[in-house]
Amino acid sequence: MEVERESIFVSAIRSFARSFFAVLGIFLSIMIAGFLFSILSAPNGYEEKTELTILPNLDGTKHMVSTAYPAILRINVHGIIGEPKGIDSETMENILIDSRLGLLSNNRVKGILLHINTPGGTVVDSDNIYRMIKSYKEKYHVPVFTFVDGMCASGGMYIASSSDQIFASVPSVVGSIGVRIGPFFNVFDAMGKIGVQSTTFTKGLDKDMLNPFRPWKEGEDDSLKNILATFYEQFVAVVTENRPKVDRTKLIGEYGAQVFDGTKGVEIGYVDVANATYEQAVIALMKEAQVDPSKPYQIIELKPRSDWLSTLASGQSPIFSGKLEHDLSLGGQKAFGIQDQFSYIYKPEFSHE
Repeated sequence: MEVERESIFVSAIRSFARSFFAVLGIFLSIMIAGFLFSILSAPNGYEEKTELTILPNLDGTKHMVSTAYPAILRINVHGIIGEPKGIDSETMENILIDSRLGLLSNNRVKGILLHINTPGGTVVDSDNIYRMIKSYKEKYHVPVFTFVDGMCASGGMYIASSSDQIFASVPSVVGSIGVRIGPFFNVFDAMGKIGVQSTTFTKGLDKDMLNPFRPWKEGEDDSLKNILATFYEQFVAVVTENRPKVDRTKLIGEYGAQVFDGTKGVEIGYVDVANATYEQAVIALMKEAQVDPSKPYQIIELKPRSDWLSTLASGQSPIFSGKLEHDLSLGGQKAFGIQDQFSYIYKPEFSHE
């Protein structure tokens, strides 16, 4: 009986091992096949970083048409500019590069619609994205229109200034031409009251500027103020050069970093068409791009491609590491991650009486 029980145990182990290695073999084969396919299918060795999504046309249809027909590229500028979960410079660069490749090659993209709902973001990403779109528009001679559906504030206005026309929906808010960094806090007095001291070792004048654990010196923040002034002048120049109806003097002395509804935005010059619909913006863009809506066309979107394959190959996947990342977003603190950067962002400070 002992021999029989041992044989059953060994048989079970053997069956488990066969099943395990069979599944492992299939899994590795899929990984290798996917990796080889991505290499072989990439033109000139370039692997596309985005995946194409078909959006509904004006008549509500949503299906692939021949690559011989024109396409309108919709780019979402949603969330905090400069955060990967919103849109950053790298994501925009990948979208614009891929819009000339694969199914979109041979100059299929005839126009770009920026769909904006953002409070703004970092100075660097806002400026980079603005310049990328301007360069793309000039190089490929395609019109760029903006449809604001929610908020187009600060860095959003900076990016929208790259477009030929700006449409805003009924509940939209536009404006906030300004730059900020901070807030910075000083806790020196509070630390002294509880008997806590702090020392920071530095080399270089003002290397520890605005150190919160010591009294601040007069003038130590001058360099930051100078940079703020430079970025502000740059913002004003971008808006007034691209939105000729905006009065520079009034922008600086009257409108400032305030926000306005679409109707007031038209009066100021921030917006071309207020109380607009998405369909109106698309129709106007197609007319400018000379795309006939009565003939086949495509509205498409390029989203960042999931990098699961390389993540698996590097062993960084939660499957192997056993680690999961959790994102806790606290109300009103979504821009906390960029508060130590120069930012074109609308983040009002509310006081409570």
